[in-house]
Amino acid sequence: MSWNVLLTASALAETGRAALELLRHAGCKITPPDSAGSSPPGSRLALLPDCDAVIAGVDKFSAAVLASPAASRLKIISRWGVGFDSVDVSAATQNGIVVCNTPGLLDEAVADYSFALLLALARQIHAGHTIMQSGDWKQSWGCDVHGKTLGLIGCGRIGRAVARRAAGFNLRVLAADSNARSGAGTSAIQFVSLEELLATSDFVSLHAPLTPENRDLIGETQLRKMKPSALFINAARGPLVDEAALARALREGWIAGAALDVFCQEPLPADHPLRTAPNLLLTPHQASFARDTGERVSRAAAQAILDLLQGRRPQFVVNPEVFASPALRVPIPA
Repeated sequence: MSWNVLLTASALAETGRAALELLRHAGCKITPPDSAGSSPPGSRLALLPDCDAVIAGVDKFSAAVLASPAASRLKIISRWGVGFDSVDVSAATQNGIVVCNTPGLLDEAVADYSFALLLALARQIHAGHTIMQSGDWKQSWGCDVHGKTLGLIGCGRIGRAVARRAAGFNLRVLAADSNARSGAGTSAIQFVSLEELLATSDFVSLHAPLTPENRDLIGETQLRKMKPSALFINAARGPLVDEAALARALREGWIAGAALDVFCQEPLPADHPLRTAPNLLLTPHQASFARDTGERVSRAAAQAILDLLQGRRPQFVVNPEVFASPALRVPIPA
């Protein structure tokens, strides 16, 4: 038995060679990311008919898509990465589709990048680079990092990894997290309310998952509570932030600066107000783009498909209840 595997995760083009060889060796047919040509990412879902599995990027798998005839053969969605907010997991379960992700594999790479954004923004590295590229020679004043206070909104695996990096800079670390147990083993982290964190921190770094409850978690009210000298970093999820409020905060000086790697709409439109906001460092959702890590994630995403194909439960299943459903599309031995 062989499966048709659709790839919508563009990262596989650069880091998925070994992973795709595993699938081919098992007899799978591969539909690569560039098969959709120059069409928008969402239109790649038109390639779903006759596909048994998907290694998915950020394409939306809505209830309507998952219940459509185009997805009638789909057995598994294997997410390249941790977040699965683009997949209607309840609808996938109802239709007997297994949803997997790759938790833990991106933690260190994203923590590295988040701290790099903090350093670059604080020391105005991006401004110095732009000045030098323009042919000019002018220094940009930043702020010290060592000895300051870092506030982590969300203190799961990635937040704790950022806290470990902060220790080397002698930073005081505060965290606001609705699940205090996520701070286990992190005695150097002081858990406080979100209000206290915003009012006290010199750097605020966002590491919360995107849920219906925390969409627009950071808006005008929260930004106005921050110090005028504070810097804000988001390498988590774009919709956690009210982007219009953040653009206004930067223009009117409610806070001193921000660095963003994620956005509500990706790619970020060319005329988006954030592109012209002052003291804002923007990068194109690349916090996880470290080649070594990418190869491990690609392999894990492929392995989930192989496991299901060969009658085994994958290691990281988002909806384990699907295995008890009569709608399950792949028989798994008890």
